[in-house]
Amino acid sequence: MQKEQTIDHALRATWQAVAKMYNEVAGKFDSTMASAFVLLNVDIEQGTPSTALGPLMGMEPTSLSRILKNMDEKGFIYREKNPEDGRSVLIKLTKLGIEKRTTSREHVIQFNETVKKNISKEKIKNFFEVTETINKLIIDKKVFGINSSK
Repeated sequence: MQKEQTIDHALRATWQAVAKMYNEVAGKFDSTMASAFVLLNVDIEQGTPSTALGPLMGMEPTSLSRILKNMDEKGFIYREKNPEDGRSVLIKLTKLGIEKRTTSREHVIQFNETVKKNISKEKIKNFFEVTETINKLIIDKKVFGINSSK
């Protein structure tokens, strides 16, 4: 089987192209795709516990810490003690962070609208069904039967 014919290659190559595209656009706004993703996942009103961001984004804590530090230095976010849990910190958006979030959101919408204009509703529905099935197979350990607790 050639790599170009494998599902994992198609997923990885497509995601790398999407990430490169978003990083090129984000760079024009002194940002990165990862920072934009954080901005889109932080609750504008209440903030979001820093410990909740990693799982929301499928990101490791060390990578997220680096991104948050950079975003803090650029003035996109600030940290506030969580009034409901003194051990955790809420990530909140600054005025600049809200502006960057709006820009990020507009670009995500533009990407999705462009894709939807060029691919039928049926194919998009099939795409989501396929990705959902792949995720379920992985979560249910039906691919290799690997137990993550070992």
